[in-house]
Amino acid sequence: MHTMEINENRELASSNPFPFNNLFLIKGYVTGKNQLWQYALGILIAFSGYLLFQLVMIVPLISAATNNGISMTEIAANPNILFDPEKVGMNKSLLLALMMGMFVFTLLFLWLAIKFIQQKTFTSIITGFEKIRWKRYFFSFGIWGSLITVLTIVSYLIAPQDIEVRFNADQFFILLIVAVIFIPIQTATEELIFRGYLMQGFGLAFKNGIAPIIITSVLFGLMHASNPEAKAHGLAIMMPYYIFFGAFLAIITMLDEGSELAMGIHCANNLLSSLLVCSKNSVLQTDAIFYTAVENPAGEFFIWFIMASVCFFILFKKYKLSNWKLLIR
Repeated sequence: MHTMEINENRELASSNPFPFNNLFLIKGYVTGKNQLWQYALGILIAFSGYLLFQLVMIVPLISAATNNGISMTEIAANPNILFDPEKVGMNKSLLLALMMGMFVFTLLFLWLAIKFIQQKTFTSIITGFEKIRWKRYFFSFGIWGSLITVLTIVSYLIAPQDIEVRFNADQFFILLIVAVIFIPIQTATEELIFRGYLMQGFGLAFKNGIAPIIITSVLFGLMHASNPEAKAHGLAIMMPYYIFFGAFLAIITMLDEGSELAMGIHCANNLLSSLLVCSKNSVLQTDAIFYTAVENPAGEFFIWFIMASVCFFILFKKYKLSNWKLLIR
């Protein structure tokens, strides 16, 4: 989008009773049909895609689990057992592909909703600009991916007794293919829903930018509340991490008037994590290079906060994310 087009959109916002000067929120306002019931229906349709694939996926998972000696009583008591590849006797990368398939269906159903119900495009819920800014996506991916890689190497060098090398070239190669194909889809789906579709929808509902940041961050946390690490360590420890991560991505989205930076960070986080380190309570059980039996969620949250601060400082300087008024309007 050229400077003239940006100014035209800002003039539209100032001359309209809708209180936005944030191009990303403006884009949601001026593109397509925007009745609040349409947003609610769109989320319901996207969630239907998620549930539909779960129903399809659950059949082979239950079959594998029962064939591996797990009773239906055990499954009913702990449904997460179906996502433990060792307990259900399934290849880790195959199970990963099945889990990621839920997001492929969710993304497809979300696309159907915004295209045919609201007559929007994916671009309109990704960025406030005319085209997706892919350089931003790959730059933030590189920054966050580098931070995770450095942290993993340093952790291994400092405490090699806590981290076991489990590299298997054949298994890792399969994991690499599955992860590179599916995890960008999974993270993009979450960003399109939380930092895109819902951010703009709640902006329309509450007529400001603060409410969308808070609400989508809490919803992002709640979506992860059933993760194995949350059950293992408790919501009191894990929910702040989920919510702060969501808020971190939401603030960047608002300051940059688009979700490209957030999408890159989210993708790097999940992709590199799945490839580098796995632990007993990791939500994604993979044939990663390292395995750690030591889990310290409080310490990991502190380290994450440092990483987020470093990442934000770099993005703040490079992209001049200094207009804090964009968080409000």
